[in-house]
Amino acid sequence: MQYWLFKSEPETFGIDTLCAKPKQTEHWDGVRNYQARNMLRDEIKVGDKAFFYHSNCTPPGIVGIVEIVKAGYPDPSAQNPESKYYDPKSTPENPRWFMVDVRFVKKFKKMITLSELKQHPLLENMVVLRRGSRLSITPVTKEEWSAILSL
Repeated sequence: MQYWLFKSEPETFGIDTLCAKPKQTEHWDGVRNYQARNMLRDEIKVGDKAFFYHSNCTPPGIVGIVEIVKAGYPDPSAQNPESKYYDPKSTPENPRWFMVDVRFVKKFKKMITLSELKQHPLLENMVVLRRGSRLSITPVTKEEWSAILSL
């Protein structure tokens, strides 16, 4: 099993939105970064766990946990001209963008803020804490996962 951090703006798709979905399951679509796409397509597997991180809000931070229930598959929003995620270069024969399905596991009683993460010595190398890191999906080591769960 691998661990991840998935970022989403709570106004667009927050943890409460996921909780309200049938079976508390939804696809994680709209990723338009090649590095994150490669992780979705090649590395993220069924059974992996991810922290759900609310971004672009005050304060940003980890609000819960999701589990991957369907591994990477083509993101159909890339082929829908009416979608804000449309990419005319993505075709059914040669999909450019991928997504996974996630299921709600747990919502934390309180957010673990970005500020709290930055203060923890075991998290100093965490990808999301690196200056300039803007990826919406990042790997989390087993040690980082355990350290965050202990907060």
